[in-house]
Amino acid sequence: MPQETERAKSKRGRYHHGNLVEALIAAAVELIELDGAEKLSVREVAKRAGVSPGAPFRHFSSKTALLTAVAEQAMERLVRSVDQAMASAHGEEPLRQLRAMGRGYLAWAQANPTHFQIVSSRSLIDFGGSARLVDANVRLRARMVALIAQASEEGRLRTDDIDDVVLSSRAFVYGLARMFVDGHFPEWDVSRASEDAMARSLDLFIAGLTRGD
Repeated sequence: MPQETERAKSKRGRYHHGNLVEALIAAAVELIELDGAEKLSVREVAKRAGVSPGAPFRHFSSKTALLTAVAEQAMERLVRSVDQAMASAHGEEPLRQLRAMGRGYLAWAQANPTHFQIVSSRSLIDFGGSARLVDANVRLRARMVALIAQASEEGRLRTDDIDDVVLSSRAFVYGLARMFVDGHFPEWDVSRASEDAMARSLDLFIAGLTRGD
């Protein structure tokens, strides 16, 4: 894990009369970046946020509950990133909008690698017990399905099996994000900047879905 930066150190004990929940989530993310999620303890989170050991339990009954809150923040950021990316492709044909959705997902993973790891780790969080996580996930999937279905109706897809395209699309962008977050690009001799490499790979994937004239 990377050494603690001066900026991170300066945040310790920063909670006074602000939002305790946000302070605890921020402290948890910082500690995960330093030592990993497995070593995270609610007591250390409280210490880093500058509150009493019992203070977090007013909001989070357990470490799992705290990590689920981190995941909810992650999902909020993902939805915002996807919304921003898709706004730039508003009115374009469905596969271009699907590409924009994928770019929003990849941009989110690049900007929030720790959040990506937590929301992706179902063993660390109570995904099914969080209405915010489930609802956001359902809405994102519905948007993707609608775009792929529209592309199929317009005769733009190479295959008519929408379920296969939905799963392949999800797996592809998740796989790219996972490789980036886990640091696999160097061992695969990726010479381009990560953002450029992932964007070009996504373009190739979308081209592979597209029916030729």
